[in-house]
Parts: sequence; structure tokens; C-alpha cells
Amino acid sequence: MCSYVLAGCTVHGLFGFYKGILPPVLAETPKRAVKFFTFEQYKKLLGYVSLPPGLAFAVAGLGSGLTEAVVVNPFEVVKVTLQTNQNAFAEQPSSFVQAQQIIKTGGLGSQGLNKGLTATLGRHGVFNMVYFGFYFNVKNILPVNKDPNLEFLRKFGIGLVSGTIASIINIPFDVAKSRIQGPQPVPGEIKYRTCFKTMATVYKEEGFLALYKGLLPKIMRLGPGGAVMLLVYEYIYAWLQDTVTHK
Repeated sequence: MCSYVLAGCTVHGLFGFYKGILPPVLAETPKRAVKFFTFEQYKKLLGYVSLPPGLAFAVAGLGSGLTEAVVVNPFEVVKVTLQTNQNAFAEQPSSFVQAQQIIKTGGLGSQGLNKGLTATLGRHGVFNMVYFGFYFNVKNILPVNKDPNLEFLRKFGIGLVSGTIASIINIPFDVAKSRIQGPQPVPGEIKYRTCFKTMATVYKEEGFLALYKGLLPKIMRLGPGGAVMLLVYEYIYAWLQDTVTHK
């Protein structure tokens, strides 16, 4: 990982690390809003079905992940295209121009702005299923601490493990998504087309561990990041409920 960082800094400069930054910035707020809002809505809907509470959390997480993937995939296509652009930072097109170019050449479908949608559905669906399912099930099992500081650490620890496990389980979908949405090995020839076929190709040609490329930086980002997201969600949700109740 360190060698990639040094090589990238040498070739493209410091701003090279920020290629494709605008699409995730634009997508991040609605993405998180969709994640947690739809999780709550699916959880309420599943209340009408006779599912065990533990399973309901996982299914609601799966539903929220699939919904989130549909919203975020076009932004991901633009981001990956910009990040794999070999031009210097100052020479690359803007996010909006890049999106227009993708639509012009590939349209809005599976060869254009929604390229790699099945892999994105797998990535977000599996991640949220494990993320929410593990967190709420384990949180309900482990005893609550009366000390607010210890209770904060308890929730943070569960959230950290949730984000880490979810990252480990869903990264093959992430690798497939990057291969499909990124540049193909031979220009003009589409090698990586569908999610599971791409996984099978990577496994056959590069070995099992190739499906886990980039795992360490992913865990470093989504382990603590996932914990922070759940804590912010929980405390704000509790505050809003308390505010509404006392009105």
C-alpha cells in the first residue's frame, strides 16, 4: 500500500490522490441519508412479517443497501473513470463533463452511467446486511453500561467490528465493480462484463487472494468510519425521538 502511495505521489503529484473527489462529495450526504432512512423504513415494513428480530435487522440492511446502490452507482461510474484517467489533475475533465461523455458514448444503461450496477448492488447489499445485522444483534446481546463513557466505547467497539467484518465479506463485489467500471485490459475489448463472471475470471487468472485486493485500506476506512456513522445515527435518532416526545 505504501509503495502505491509513493508511486502515485511521484507520478501525479499530491492532487493526484484527489482525482474524482467531486462525485463522492456530491453523493455522500444523500447516500448516507438513503442508507439510514431506508433501513428504518424496511425495518418498519418487516414488523408486519413474522421474522425473528435478529433476521429482520439483516434483511432491512440488505434492502437499504440495494436501494443505496441504485442511487450511488452513477456517481461511482464517474468517480472510477476520473480516478483511472492518466492525465494530470489539472488536465482531466470536470465531473459534469465526464458524466456527459459517459452518457454520450454509453447511454444510461449497463454500458454507460449504470455500468457495473449488479456489482454495486452486491457491494452495498452485502455490506449493509452484515453491518446493520451484526451491530444491532450484538448490541442487544451485550449488557448496557450505566457509565455513558463506557456505553459509548461499547457501541463504538461493536460498530468497529461490524464495519470490519462487512468489509471483509463484501470486498469481492468491490473488486468486481472496480474491474467492470474501470478501464479494460485491452482497449476496445470488454473483458469484465458481469459481476459473478468477473469474480470467476479474477479467481481463475489471479488466484483467490486477488478478490481481496485493497482490503487493508478498505478496513482502515470503513472500520472506524462505520463505527462513527452508527454512533452519530444512534445519538441523533435518540435526540430527535426525545425532542419530539417532549413537544
